[in-house]
Amino acid sequence: MNIRSLTRGDGAVIGAAVLLLIASFLPFFSFKSPFNGAESSRNLWHSDYFPILPSVTLAALIAAAAVVLARTGPLVGRQILGLSLEQWAVAISLFVGWTALWATLFDNPDGVDKGAGNWLTLLFGVVIAVAAPLSNRLPALKAPLLGAPRPAAQPYGLGPGQQPYAAGPPQAGYGYPGGAQSVETPYGQPQQAQQPYGAQQSAPQPAAAQGPSSDFTAFWFAVPVPRPLFAEDNPGAQIAELTPGTWYLAVDQRGSALIAQTQDGRRGVLQDSSGIQRG
Repeated sequence: MNIRSLTRGDGAVIGAAVLLLIASFLPFFSFKSPFNGAESSRNLWHSDYFPILPSVTLAALIAAAAVVLARTGPLVGRQILGLSLEQWAVAISLFVGWTALWATLFDNPDGVDKGAGNWLTLLFGVVIAVAAPLSNRLPALKAPLLGAPRPAAQPYGLGPGQQPYAAGPPQAGYGYPGGAQSVETPYGQPQQAQQPYGAQQSAPQPAAAQGPSSDFTAFWFAVPVPRPLFAEDNPGAQIAELTPGTWYLAVDQRGSALIAQTQDGRRGVLQDSSGIQRG
């Protein structure tokens, strides 16, 4: 489960659900006992208000769980009864907001006063009902909740995703296969550095791994949410899915789309480059 796929809107829905759970333990109504006049209070877990508990508090927790599974769980992209998990989360959140509004403003039994739990239930019920449908529409709520991780410090000359010599084949350079290097002699005449005995020339790098054209500077980037990568010659054919927390190399640009290369060498078109984080 990769929580970096969550957006700020998702975080607002989850946070509101948690706060609704906390509010359910606070006094919802307070009243004076008709027998001795003592002040008493009850929260949503009392049997008298049980219809409100599953309709507001427990439903909000279900909406938050649907948000998490829609972004990070094994059910990403799946549908249940014809609706995606995101659509279910929006529908349940709107139901929570309406029920909280009705239960706190229009349900006023005689002889009772509203407690702190009552007003907090109204507040966070409205928050979850607003945040859920707007989480994929407002740019401020579509931004990643945690952001992509910064690349780890690499030895000089290595970029994100490249491994030093201890973890992979050495880079071409002096003393390594394919690493012929010009060396100045004492007389000022350059000569070719000798290869180790029995070493073979390394194969040239494939064209896809070479740098882009001169009018574009390649850069590393990470996506805020999972996004498909399409074939260059067939915009409708998906060849990979870019996931948050992984760095990819942008090698060219076509309008607003990027030509991206995955760590296994596959190259395709990232049609949606909004919200990416540059390395």
